[in-house]
Amino acid sequence: MNKTDKKFRLYVHIPFCIKKCAYCDFLSWPDSQKNQELYAQALCREIGAYRGKFPMEASSLFLGGGTPSILEPKLLENIMDSLYGAFSFSENPEMSIEANPGTVTQEKLRAYRGMGLNRISFGLQSTDNRELKELGRIHTYEEFLESYVWARQAGFANINVDLMSGIPGQTVKSWRRNLSRTLALEPEHISAYSLIVEEGTPFARRELNLPGEEEEREMYESTAEILGQKGYVQYEISNYARPGWACAHNLGYWARDDYLGLGLGAASLVNNQRWNNTDSMEEYRAGAQEPERIRVGKEELSVREQMEETMILGLRRMEGVWRRDFRETFGAELEEIYGEAIRRLVKLGLLKDDGQRIFLTRRGISLSNQAFVEFMLG
Repeated sequence: MNKTDKKFRLYVHIPFCIKKCAYCDFLSWPDSQKNQELYAQALCREIGAYRGKFPMEASSLFLGGGTPSILEPKLLENIMDSLYGAFSFSENPEMSIEANPGTVTQEKLRAYRGMGLNRISFGLQSTDNRELKELGRIHTYEEFLESYVWARQAGFANINVDLMSGIPGQTVKSWRRNLSRTLALEPEHISAYSLIVEEGTPFARRELNLPGEEEEREMYESTAEILGQKGYVQYEISNYARPGWACAHNLGYWARDDYLGLGLGAASLVNNQRWNNTDSMEEYRAGAQEPERIRVGKEELSVREQMEETMILGLRRMEGVWRRDFRETFGAELEEIYGEAIRRLVKLGLLKDDGQRIFLTRRGISLSNQAFVEFMLG
């Protein structure tokens, strides 16, 4: 395979889970062991079709879902072997797997490390068992603690913990307790997301006792405060890390690096062309060995669309958008394209401009959607 200096990101979708959570609208569902095996075989066929045809090096890998840790280790090993056979990887790539407490064992975690996976992301969501039950999670806080200890014992030196605020019945006090309990474990990374009630989910069909807007804002601000006191750096709207442990894979997404999505429904962006794999399992399994056959919604992004994405994704990061990077990418000054929007948002107190870059203020983070709209050129 001819190598280039260009890097890209690899994402692999595993659509299976033990039980669908009440808030989840991801492409995932419970399924039989046999269907998991058939899917893994199809996925290996798709991966194999790229052998010798993708000249870039993969600088990160993310196994997401669903719940990748639901798979038997042998199936995951086959998938990883296929990836190593089809793609070149850069030196010391970040290689992540999403896992849910209740689906991992000591044996599985040791196997993951043996496969080269070096980062694990646990979907904890809450340390409160009542809140976990409300969300429809399959695990307790105690089971998470056990899984976390096992991961450390297996040699995972890079662990992320997902937490969710705005859960029905949650208070600022219980949210702060979630943060404190998680911090006591000293994970390298914490993702703190606010619950979004999506259409078509069980939550959308129920009357929910959700925290009020002021409570939610207090939860968000207390997150940055409490984690900051313990040395965690907020580097994106919902992500915090100890220095040096920011998620390289997600940073690549926000920087608009090329990424290749493998598996059912997975999204890709390569050379400013975007597509998704089909979300029909029947179509995917039938055509996986010919990736072009399973692609849907293929489009080439215009320069205008590339600029919009650069601004919106870039402003999700606390460092914001650098004028130098914009100029080098598009051959135009930021002011030429967005001068009026920048001045308006600075005046509203949503944006700060230090001459070299623009970035959201604390108020701007709370009203980020309002700010992002200003950078749509259509």
